[in-house]
Amino acid sequence: MQDRRNAFTAVSLFSGAGGMDEGFARSGFDVVFANDIDRDACETYRLNHSGAIHHGSLLDPEVGEMLAQHDVDLVFGGPPCQGFSVAGKMDPDDERSRLIHSFFDVVDSLQPKAFVCENVKALAFLNRWAGVRDALMKRGRKNHRVALVILNATDFGVPQIRERMFLVGLHRDVFNGTDDDLQSFIEESLEEQRSKPTTVAEIVRSLGRAGSETNPRVCAARITYARSPIMRKSPYAGMMFNGAGRPLPAQKWATTLPASMGGNKTPIIDEAEIFEGKPSFVEEYHRHLMNGGAPRTGYAPDRLRRLTVDECLAIQTFPPGYQMAGSRSAQYRQIGNAVPPMLAEAVANVVAQGLGGGAALRVAAE
Repeated sequence: MQDRRNAFTAVSLFSGAGGMDEGFARSGFDVVFANDIDRDACETYRLNHSGAIHHGSLLDPEVGEMLAQHDVDLVFGGPPCQGFSVAGKMDPDDERSRLIHSFFDVVDSLQPKAFVCENVKALAFLNRWAGVRDALMKRGRKNHRVALVILNATDFGVPQIRERMFLVGLHRDVFNGTDDDLQSFIEESLEEQRSKPTTVAEIVRSLGRAGSETNPRVCAARITYARSPIMRKSPYAGMMFNGAGRPLPAQKWATTLPASMGGNKTPIIDEAEIFEGKPSFVEEYHRHLMNGGAPRTGYAPDRLRRLTVDECLAIQTFPPGYQMAGSRSAQYRQIGNAVPPMLAEAVANVVAQGLGGGAALRVAAE
């Protein structure tokens, strides 16, 4: 991609620890204002980004006054998704779910040349959310051409199976094509950016063993055998150990890192398999149970342990040395809530190309 540093300005909403901001900054966007309600996340943001972030609710009048001072090219953000997520309560009356409309209030107010609204995959395709989805599309189409895509982070170099939706808009003054034209442009441009991610084992080995100088921020939650294992065909599904943090396949990619990490919901890895090349303990124990063996009790062997903060940051594709504020559980929560920077960068590259006239040129060529 060409060097576009400071070519376009942006406002970041629901910024969290700065995952989307990191990706958009890599693509050359200058984030002039950010906002989040999580105090720890705001402090993390300040530790890693030069732009200002305001701590407070987007619904606070003072935030609206601050936003009104900015004339920007782009508004982007990922409104809270707990009410829409299949991993959550899927409650349409969840107060946090209504904040997605606040995102479009800002778009209406600032009239940026483009917007990017990120959220969970379920909002993009479940019939349950068809009314919400249609309302958002209608709002987006007031002054913009819009396109909706569902992306898997593993397709863009992120070693994590994490599917998210992105609603992208380009202002009609910037893009003269139809919604279908914009959809085609975005899909084709994203296809050009696909890349294969590294594996969980490669990431862990690059950081060193848990508790070492290069991988110090460990999870203290011990791993015990489940008294009544829930078995599935895959050793990496079901529940053979305590808690919702399931084992990860060393030679593949992580499942979605949840915001609930920090205790026994933190995923599990096998250090002996990764560092010493030993056969997978998880797979051996799975075979034992599937062949009718009795469940074990007590603590699992020490070779099994939960992901560290630094490993979670790397799996999310935050850059090395990314600093985190707050308690250990707050750090895990921030990481789980974040959009992987490499995924955000892929979307940002497409938006930058569209703002630079690339979308119009491609449509004209067709």
